[in-house]
Amino acid sequence: MTRTFDHLVAEAESVSVAGWDFSWLDGRATEQRPSWGYQRLMSDRLARASAALDIQTGGGEVLAGAPELPPLMVATEGWPPNIERATRLLHPLGVVVVADADEPPLPFGDEAFDLVVSRHPVAVRWDEVARVLRPGGTYFSQQVGPASVFELVEYFLGPQPEAVRRGRHPDDARAAAEAAGLEITDLRSESLRTEFFDIGAVVYFLRKVVWMVPGFTVARYRDRLRELHDRIGAEGPFVAHTTRFLIEARKPG
Repeated sequence: MTRTFDHLVAEAESVSVAGWDFSWLDGRATEQRPSWGYQRLMSDRLARASAALDIQTGGGEVLAGAPELPPLMVATEGWPPNIERATRLLHPLGVVVVADADEPPLPFGDEAFDLVVSRHPVAVRWDEVARVLRPGGTYFSQQVGPASVFELVEYFLGPQPEAVRRGRHPDDARAAAEAAGLEITDLRSESLRTEFFDIGAVVYFLRKVVWMVPGFTVARYRDRLRELHDRIGAEGPFVAHTTRFLIEARKPG
């Protein structure tokens, strides 16, 4: 039975978007994964660390997937629903979760960690990363690249200026890391296919990833959502492309 526009939208509006678990989208949307396998590489580094920090841990799901954690493991998060979720998930694993508003300075002393990791940070305070790293320590991160999912963004907001499309460029991340005194040891990027199979998936995604279409509500964009629902029904999945880059930087010893 084909579900109606109103049913799909109401369902997506009612579900919780706390945490960073996208399993609600199973069967409703797909996102190609980067070839490098961030969680595996992160886990390898955590297993060798003595003191590590995960910045902007979200609900803690990615960190909790590491099979071995260092003797000292700390995570920060700024969004209250995620802080609660991460605390419940990570405290039993021996991880300290620190509520942090994602504004400098980081609430840690100089040279506190030999490893800092972060998956999809909203912003990177490179000077603070350098400050809390020990000499010889490493920053390891997978980040959202430029113009990610902009086919969807521009469907709702219209064409974006080139300066906005270029935001989060890996070359800019390299320059900022080097300006903070870090040495880049790895930097690679990929463009990856994303498909939305129904309008509920679009609504859920935009409610969860709030910076994509700032101020998004179903009421505000109902007409555009209905048009997209009809388009998916006639043409098949809405296709967009995510961009991701992997960056690793070392603090000179």
